[in-house]
Amino acid sequence: MPSLNRQVRVVTRPTGIPQAEHFKIVQEPGPAVGEGQILVHNHFVSVDPAMRGWLADVANYAVNSKGHASGAIQIGGVMRAMAVGEIIGSRHPHYRPGDFVTGWFGWQDYCATDPRAVVQRVPPTELPLSLWLGVLGLNGVTAYLGLSILGNLQAGQTVIVSTAAGSVGATVGQLAKLQGCRTVGIAGGPVKTRLCVEEFGYDAAIDYKADNFAAALAEAVPEGANLYFDNTAGIISDALRNHMAIGGRIIICGTASVANWDPTPIGPRSERYILTRRLTVCGFIAFDHADQWGEAVENLLPLVRQGKLRYREEILDGIEQAPDAVAGLYRGENLGKRVIRL
Repeated sequence: MPSLNRQVRVVTRPTGIPQAEHFKIVQEPGPAVGEGQILVHNHFVSVDPAMRGWLADVANYAVNSKGHASGAIQIGGVMRAMAVGEIIGSRHPHYRPGDFVTGWFGWQDYCATDPRAVVQRVPPTELPLSLWLGVLGLNGVTAYLGLSILGNLQAGQTVIVSTAAGSVGATVGQLAKLQGCRTVGIAGGPVKTRLCVEEFGYDAAIDYKADNFAAALAEAVPEGANLYFDNTAGIISDALRNHMAIGGRIIICGTASVANWDPTPIGPRSERYILTRRLTVCGFIAFDHADQWGEAVENLLPLVRQGKLRYREEILDGIEQAPDAVAGLYRGENLGKRVIRL
């Protein structure tokens, strides 16, 4: 059993985007495996925009090992995170040393936990283990289930995706394209918009930072969008509402553009757009559909293996990278899914 366990703990609560000073790295004695528990050696831990919300001391969604709301992370606690690793000790009959699993194991080297923290088993595969935190994990599952449950896509429809070069957005765009849709991505800067088209196959990509954003958006969807997969909220989504087709759907999956929801920012009112265009607006959180997680991965896995679903990863080396990793997401530094290799 391990003698030491490095952990990233929360030392102060951020009021907006968490910065490096809100965390500290500590060394604790290695955990022991209790009755009915497993001991997981984390190989990779995830960095997600949602971590900002999990740290906030305001109403927000967060999940515990059962997939239920569990509130904000407590000061002094290990940073909540998805991780993928190898079971190196087990006192549970359904898990064996040598099995690989993903779950709520936190930003730490080792986690002794009830198996209810396990989200999925990783089957023997030639694919990189890190993918089970990205395109074959929460991000890919969010894209797949969001579209399959709420998208109601038909060939020939137009789909717009914000943060289109990110791990969720890139998957949404490709899955919509595979269903015969026309896809338009919104991303920040020429590098990411080029990535949308050249790497992820979008029909068009728009730079929301450019001076001609409004004109480019109107040109890209002259007849309106049938589906908007919203990962940002804020001014991007304000602009999109005026470019939805009658009967369009808006799936709200993230609010990455808003640094602080206390107080709630006030922007353009959307009720008139929703009424006159008969829009359907729905929030989507993948954890609400945990019973369909396995089905989603089964459908994503062959697409990845066949090269029909492409992905980008940004792998940071060492737990020392963790404290500033979330802030880096909001600075737009990453190209693809950000994970930390321990």
